[in-house]
Amino acid sequence: MNNDLLSVVAQNAMFVLTFLGIVIAVFLIAYLCEKFGKTKEVDAAASNERILSTKKIVVIGMFSAIATILMLLDFPVPFAPPFYKFDFSELPALIAGFAYGPVAGIMVEFIKIVLKVLFKGTSTAFVGELANFVIGCGLILPAAIIYRLNKSKKTALAACITGTVLITLIGSLFNAFYLLPAFAKLYGMPMEAIIGMGTKVNPNITSVNSLVVLAVAPLNLLKGVVNSIITMLVYKHISHLIK
Repeated sequence: MNNDLLSVVAQNAMFVLTFLGIVIAVFLIAYLCEKFGKTKEVDAAASNERILSTKKIVVIGMFSAIATILMLLDFPVPFAPPFYKFDFSELPALIAGFAYGPVAGIMVEFIKIVLKVLFKGTSTAFVGELANFVIGCGLILPAAIIYRLNKSKKTALAACITGTVLITLIGSLFNAFYLLPAFAKLYGMPMEAIIGMGTKVNPNITSVNSLVVLAVAPLNLLKGVVNSIITMLVYKHISHLIK
C-alpha cells in the first residue's frame, strides 16, 4: 500500500502540493484567529493557556482517531452520485474546536485525513480527501472562532448556523470551480461522464451547476445540520470530561 500511495503522490505532485498549500493556509488562519481573537472566558488562566498544551494534544489525538473511524464508515446518499458520501467525521473536530479553539478543530480534521490515507489509501487521487478537509473546515473554522468569542448556548447556535451556511456555500463553489474539474483531469474522465453519473440519480442533473445545486449543496447542508445538532445536544454533557 505504501508503494501505491507514493506512486499516486508522484503522479499527482502538483495537486498534492496545492493540497498542502491549502492546509497551511487554513492552519495559519486558525492560528491567527486563536492567537489574537478576544475571548470572554472567566478563567484568565484558561485564556492564557498555550494553543497546544500537552492535554490538548492528547485530546486531539483521541478525537482524530474517532474522526478517522467515522470517516471510514461513510455511506452514499440517495440524491447524489456514489462518489459523494456522507459521514460523521466532522463531529469530533467540531467538538474539539468548541472545547479548545479553531487550531484544535483543524488539527483533528487534518490528522483524520492523514490517518485515513495511511490506512485505506485514496481512490480519488486525493481529490476526495481535499474535498473532505476543505468542506469540513468550512464548518469547523467559523464555528470554533465564533464560539470562542463568547461561550454561551446562543453563541454556539449562531456558530453552528454560520458554519452550516458556509459549509454549503464553500462546498458548492469549491466543487464547481476546482474539485470537479480536477477530478475529471486527474482521471482523464470527460465532465459529461461525471454529470451522467448524477443524471442516473436525478434526471434534473444535466450540468455542473445542477449537479452542485441538486447534489453537492444538499449533501453539505445535511452534514452541517446533522453535525451541528449532535454537537449542540452532547457538548455540554462531555465538555467537562474533555477539559
